[in-house]
This record gives sequence, structure tokens and C-alpha cells, in this order.
Amino acid sequence: MPWAITLEEAGDVLLGAPLRILLILVVAVVANRLLRKAVKRALRSLRRGAMPERLGAALLETSEHSLRAEQRMESLTSVLRSIVSVVVAVVAAFMVLGELGIELGPLLAGAGILGVALGFGSQSLVKDFLSGLFILVEDQFGVGDVVDLDRETSGTVEAVSLRTTRLRSVDGTVWHVPNGDIRRVGNMSQHWSRALLDIEVAYGTDLARAQEVIRDETHAVALEDAAILEDPEVWGVEQLSPNGVVIRLVVKTTPSEQWRVSRVLRQRIADRFAREGIEIALPQQVVWNR
Repeated sequence: MPWAITLEEAGDVLLGAPLRILLILVVAVVANRLLRKAVKRALRSLRRGAMPERLGAALLETSEHSLRAEQRMESLTSVLRSIVSVVVAVVAAFMVLGELGIELGPLLAGAGILGVALGFGSQSLVKDFLSGLFILVEDQFGVGDVVDLDRETSGTVEAVSLRTTRLRSVDGTVWHVPNGDIRRVGNMSQHWSRALLDIEVAYGTDLARAQEVIRDETHAVALEDAAILEDPEVWGVEQLSPNGVVIRLVVKTTPSEQWRVSRVLRQRIADRFAREGIEIALPQQVVWNR
């Protein structure tokens, strides 16, 4: 009957499309939640499995580093989950438009042309974004680390985003470096640090006595300073310079503490040398009068 066919078509229009649209929205919501949980779980497993160093992990894993790793993973998780939500929303929107009878061909073609144009115009931005992603995932450096990026740009990391890294140098200069321009990173405060001191004594000094004094004084400092992780090591004569003999001392410290520990050790060793009568090397020149 004509009216029955009309009712059937009306039922398809009123119930079929809305139900399919509702199903699309429900599936999109469920997929979004599952994907967001999967992203978080994957990043957590990556942090547990790939980041800690194998050697001395029990010593190097401190609460400070664990907190930094948590903050880094939280920010990375937030960004990736947002990307997943946007992708799911865009796919669901196109499917809903298709159910409403809107022709998707011109929309997809226009979106493709726009995507190509944006891709050519934002290659550096995409490069910065991907580089920032790998910096966060691999934990190359984080906020508070002291890094050297190209032997000219160095300082303390103040912020790390997916596009740029902000450093503050010793003289207070703030450097904004695009992540895509970072080719090499020297991190001087990751896991542990090392204070390296070259102590120069005058020629004619009893070197065995000088090394013994250095060893005793640095051992006393190590007992007082919790930032020193191991007993300091005197490696011996490092160099014969024009002014004197260079004795090398190395001290393993907690991250970013090597400079403060070096200043303390220099002060203590200088005072001890003064009491022991050990002469520190001074510039000198021998002139022959023929």
C-alpha cells in the first residue's frame, strides 16, 4: 500500500539515521576512552622498562628523579591523549556528516589540499614537535638540568615543551631553542655528576705528601657532605705544566652539585696546604743572561 511504504520510509528517516548517528557517537566515546588508557599504559611501561640505567640503578634512582619522571610522563601523556581525542572526534564527525547525506568527497579533497599546504608551510614546526616528543620520551634532559647544546648555548633548563626548550645561562641570559635544531645534548646533571679538580703544586713539592694531604682533606669533606656519593679519588699526576705539577682529584656527587662541591674542596685544600706548608704553583719564568 502506498501509505505503508511512506510510513516505512519515514521510519527509516526518523529512526535509522539518528540511531546510526547515536551508535557512531557511542563507539567514538568508548574508543576514545580505551585509546587514552592505552596511551597512558604504554608510556608507563616505557618509563619502567627503558629509562633506568642498568649499572648502579639502585644508587642513581632518587626520589627527585622519580618525581621528574612522573612530571615528564604526565605532560607527555596529556599531549598524546589530546591528540588521540582530536583524531577520534574528526573521524566521528566525518561519519556523522556521511549519515546526514552530506557529500564527503569535496570535503576530503579540500582537507587534503589544505593538509598538503600546511605540511609544506610547517615542516619546521612538525620537526620541532617530533624532536620535542623524543626528548620527553627518552628523557634527554628535564627542568632543572644543566645542559650544553652546541658548546655555545648552555645553561639550566627552565622549560621543555614540544616545540622549544628554554635555558637560562649563568649570566642570566634566557635562550629559546627550537627542538628541531638540537643536534647534540651534553647533560651535566643526569643521575649523577662528577667534580673534576686539577690541583697544581710547585715543582720541588713532595708529591706523595701532597696527594696524601689532598686525600685526607677530601675524605673529611665527604664525611660531612651528603652530596658526595663515593669516597673521592686522587688519580695522581695529570700534567707537568710550565708552572708546576698538576694532581687530578675526582669526586662523584649527586646531580648538579659538582660545582658547589668543587668550590668547597678548593677552599679546604687551599687552607690545608697553607697549614702544611705545601706551595701552590705560581707563574714563573727563568731568564738566561749570556
